[in-house]
Amino acid sequence: MLKVENVTKYYGDFKAVDNISFEVKEGEIFGLLGVNGAGKTTTFRMIMGLLECSEGKITLDDKKIDYSVTDQIGFLTEERSLLTKLTVKEQCLYYGTLKGMKEEDILSRMDELLVKFEIPEYKNKKIKELSKGNQQKVQFITAVINRPRLLILDEPFSGLDPLNIELFKKEIIELSKSGSMIIFSSHRMEHVELFCKKIMVLLNGKDVLSGDLASIKKKYRKKNILIKGDIVLDEIRKIEGVVDAYPFNDGYKVQIENIDMTSNVFNYVKKCNNITEFVVEEPSLNEIFIAKVGEAYEK
Repeated sequence: MLKVENVTKYYGDFKAVDNISFEVKEGEIFGLLGVNGAGKTTTFRMIMGLLECSEGKITLDDKKIDYSVTDQIGFLTEERSLLTKLTVKEQCLYYGTLKGMKEEDILSRMDELLVKFEIPEYKNKKIKELSKGNQQKVQFITAVINRPRLLILDEPFSGLDPLNIELFKKEIIELSKSGSMIIFSSHRMEHVELFCKKIMVLLNGKDVLSGDLASIKKKYRKKNILIKGDIVLDEIRKIEGVVDAYPFNDGYKVQIENIDMTSNVFNYVKKCNNITEFVVEEPSLNEIFIAKVGEAYEK
C-alpha cells in the first residue's frame, strides 16, 4: 500500500503542498486532480523520492521510498521524455536497464507490449520517426516495462485518438487487476470517471475535495434532470429548487439544488405535453470539479 501522510512541501517560503493525506491499495486506481500549479507534480516527485517532504511521510508497504524501491515504480510524465535519436528497442533497453531488468526480460516484455499497442513493426525505428501518438505509446511502454508495483500516470491519453485510448484503457485495467497501485491524473474528468473510485482534488496545494467518488456524487448538492418534451424554460426556472435549465442534446437539462426538489419539477412536467423522458442523473465529475474549485477561489 502507498501511504501519503500529512505531507507538506515548501520551496523556500512558498508552500507548494499543504498537509495532504491519502492511500492507494493494491489494484486501486486513485485520481489525483487539480488545475495547473495545484501541487500535483510536486506530489508525484515526492512519491518517487525525487523530492523530500518538508513535513509528513510517504511510504510504500510501510517503507520509505528510496533507491531500494524505485525499481518498483513507473511514471508516465505529461511532457515527452523520450530520447528521440534512439530506436524504440534502444529506448526500452535503456529504461528497462535503469529499472534493474535483465536484457532478455526487457526484450520479451517489449515485444509483448509492442503487439498489444499494435506497433511491433516500429521496434527498430527511431523515436523521431514516429507520430506523436506512437511516441506516446512508446512512452507508456517504457513506463510499464518493469510491471511496476506503483504506476503514476500524468495525462496518459494526451495526443491519442479514441481507438488508441481504448488500447491504453485495456492495459491500465489489466495492470490494476494484476495488483498494481495506480495514480491517475488528467484534466479530462470523463477519463477519471472511467477508472477511479477514489479521488483527491488539489488547489494551491490543499485538498479541497477527496474521498469515494460515488459518495461525493451522492452528497453533491446539485442534481440534474434530463427532460424530453414540450416544456417552457422560463417557467421551469421559476420553480423552487431549480438552479438552472437549458437546452441539452434533443431535450433539456434542469439542475436542482438537491434530490428533494425533484417532485417540484415533476409536478410541473406532468402537466406538459409530449413528455417522453424524465431522468434524474448524478452530476458529472467535471461539474463537481468546476464547482469545488470555483468555491475555493471565492473564499
